[in-house]
Amino acid sequence: MTALHSRMRSDLDRAGYYPDLVADVLDVALAGEPVVAYLVHPETTFDDSEVRRHVTALVLTPSRLVVAHADDHASPSPEIPPSASATTEAVPLTEIRSVVLTHGVREPARHRTGRPPAELTLALGWGAVQRVDLEPATCGDPTCDADHGFSGTLTSDDVVVRVSAAAEGKAAVEAAIAFSRAVSAATARRA
Repeated sequence: MTALHSRMRSDLDRAGYYPDLVADVLDVALAGEPVVAYLVHPETTFDDSEVRRHVTALVLTPSRLVVAHADDHASPSPEIPPSASATTEAVPLTEIRSVVLTHGVREPARHRTGRPPAELTLALGWGAVQRVDLEPATCGDPTCDADHGFSGTLTSDDVVVRVSAAAEGKAAVEAAIAFSRAVSAATARRA
């Protein structure tokens, strides 16, 4: 196990969300390929007065991007223990179509070169999942009441990770930037 692989395992342990399960599914998906860069992102969401935990691990190898995501599932009754599922997807670097980075900064007039953003959203697309945003089409005439159908956009966003300094800390944002830089460079070389 390389030093980078060991740091990834430590970050899985630190995330505290079924680290052995996530490490096992990553081990299968990596199939012995070395880790070039990684990002471990734990997330807690609130859904209908229910707290749900998730973790996403993005792992860059010399030839692929491996995405692992684990979710917990509430038990239908107190007698049955909760369960979890962990899914991996391995995408050849040549298939990644887009690396979209959104840097969120506070007080942009005071931003200085090299200062990390307050948050970073990383969206990677390879065409497996696409989002359609539709809105009613208009002709520009404010008095027109004709049906002009719909217009919209189709966006590829197979995986989206948002890291915030306020929620996860400055080090988490810096780790996301480092991973984003590595995956951007790797996909540029494969183009």
